Amino acid sequence: MNKSKMIVSYQPIEWKGDMVKLLDQTLLPAEEVYLEITDFHEIMTAIKELKIRGAPAIGVAGAYGMVLGAMQIMAKSKAAFVSELHDVAIAISGTRPTARNLFWAIERMEMAAAKGKNVEEIKTILLKEAKKIHNEEADATIALSKNGNELIKDGMTILTHCNTGPLATTGYGTAVGIIIYAHMQGKKIQVYADETRPLLQGARLTTWELRKIGIPVTLITDSMAGYFMKKGKIDCVIVGADRIAANGDTANKIGTYSVAVLAKENRIPFYVAAPTSTFDLSLSTGARIPIEQRNPAEVTHIKGIAIAPRYVGAANPAFDVTPNKYITAIITEKGIIRKPITNRKISDKQLKLM
Repeated sequence: MNKSKMIVSYQPIEWKGDMVKLLDQTLLPAEEVYLEITDFHEIMTAIKELKIRGAPAIGVAGAYGMVLGAMQIMAKSKAAFVSELHDVAIAISGTRPTARNLFWAIERMEMAAAKGKNVEEIKTILLKEAKKIHNEEADATIALSKNGNELIKDGMTILTHCNTGPLATTGYGTAVGIIIYAHMQGKKIQVYADETRPLLQGARLTTWELRKIGIPVTLITDSMAGYFMKKGKIDCVIVGADRIAANGDTANKIGTYSVAVLAKENRIPFYVAAPTSTFDLSLSTGARIPIEQRNPAEVTHIKGIAIAPRYVGAANPAFDVTPNKYITAIITEKGIIRKPITNRKISDKQLKLM
């Protein structure tokens, strides 16, 4: 069972017999609407349109998408079935290029399928593996949150960027998960949440989640972070991650790099929180992380309403990369990777033994 049910009344994604029940995050905070999805193409659309978002949650969605895809395949032989399933895997993997968890989950699903002796057995294995991925990701964020709690002191004020709570992870959360866990331990903490342009995940989602739990939160625009740091209002910064390279360079929601630079200038600890499924040790540095380029209309419009002159050009990279030199520590479910990260390669063995 998803242990985040202990702290929240909502679930971003659940398997319900023969379909996926998914909370449409594009409608929050105004409406809490759940979608019932039976076609893997609809899962692809949900991922692309950010109805489900956050690297761990995207990975879970991808895994369940593979199950739905398998249910639609009519091939009877194992070889033909696995071939068509691979096409489904490629299609789902193409929805969002930056989030490592999506590819990690799809790779696991294909490896699990290869173990089946026939079509029916493969379908059974796929559902079992998807549920396992779901539970593992939720459990990882709980362990991660507990580990990160040791960095949080009573009375701290924390700045976070984007949304990294239960909505993004299916568990406690990563950065917000640490905040939630600290709050549950009785620590009196306060949060400043960047609005996170252009899609306002901080304004719409992070504040919604924190208020539901009863954690004091103040919403600020992205450009206000430096002001509050210089005023001495911020004790630490905690953010999530969508992909972490072997040297500790980290891709996260656009604007994270700016916050990291400001934190270093103001001598404020900057923490990255992510499960080990977010690490991509095949990439030596963050320069090799693929950055998703989204529709410019997300910048020029809000909820379909134009905020810029007609036909004006706009750039919309969804993520930026924070170099390891700006990161004080990386918090995982296995433990905390502390400084110095610079010029040191994080090994697969290290992640397993932390």
